[in-house]
Amino acid sequence: MSLFIKLFSLAIIFFIVAPFVFSSAQAASLNFDKSTATAANGETFQIAVTVDPGSDALNSTDVYVTFDATILKATAVVAGSLFPTVSNDLSTSGTVYIAGMVDDPASSINTTGTLATITFQGLKDGSATLAFDCNTSKIIKNDINASNVITCSQNGTSAVTIGSGGSSGGGTNPTSEPVSELPQSGVFDNVANIAIPGIILLLLGSIFRLVL
Repeated sequence: MSLFIKLFSLAIIFFIVAPFVFSSAQAASLNFDKSTATAANGETFQIAVTVDPGSDALNSTDVYVTFDATILKATAVVAGSLFPTVSNDLSTSGTVYIAGMVDDPASSINTTGTLATITFQGLKDGSATLAFDCNTSKIIKNDINASNVITCSQNGTSAVTIGSGGSSGGGTNPTSEPVSELPQSGVFDNVANIAIPGIILLLLGSIFRLVL
């Protein structure tokens, strides 16, 4: 086989493999430190919001946590240690807004950590789900375009039961019984992550056969 054909074949294989390699980079996402939480009616409990930068370096994040305001009330937000500057807004019913940012763009965030801890109070017996509004939440990469790198399918949720649980009264989780297990998201992503190394190895084997 001529050298030209070999190089041409290698170039084609590279362009096939490259998208899989680069797309398999870890995604940036938001999560809670607890997947479930319980409290008595009138009692308070805490849940932390965490930020996973994935394979990116971050400058800031805007987080909107949503919940059923008939079941829960957000009473306080305490800043975590991930970002040096953290602010919050509890004025909107059913939503907690938390913003985190670096003081110096040269000191970007590249590790997973706690953005803030929210204190909730149970208002009545019922079940609800804490979630992130991905239409408004952002995870901002440290680049000249301030790219939003959040991957909504990787964001977590937290199932909350107040008192004996029961109907949530038309809220975000209107089930009649407490949630014992959260639905798993990102299943396709996990399958793809397992399959990609096998595809790459297969193509690399083809490359060696062409070169040798």
